[in-house]
Amino acid sequence: MLEMTREEFEELVAEALDRIPPELTRLMDNVAVFVEDEPPSDDPELLGLYEGTPLTDRGEWYAGVLPDRITIYRNPTLRMCESREDVVAETEITVVHEIAHHFGIDDARLHALGYG
Repeated sequence: MLEMTREEFEELVAEALDRIPPELTRLMDNVAVFVEDEPPSDDPELLGLYEGTPLTDRGEWYAGVLPDRITIYRNPTLRMCESREDVVAETEITVVHEIAHHFGIDDARLHALGYG
């Protein structure tokens, strides 16, 4: 497995978030991004997870709820990558993928766009 500290990986996630165009980040609402070392045991190769209500599904009822949660998992990413450059690229793809879920874009559309 490729070695990278949690702090280094968190910085890559932050950099990936910084590369999201400002016109999109302004539209993001009530969402928090976290880094965890390992995904749930039932899906050990999961790279990222979006939990919440996509913007496209929110209605008048949506108020006073906890933020949506995007989690990026460090160790599966490090296990699948062979170089730091691979980690940078995979982290960016994963961040974009999970943010897309926040905007209501499903996996089929993401795969078609190359964010599988």
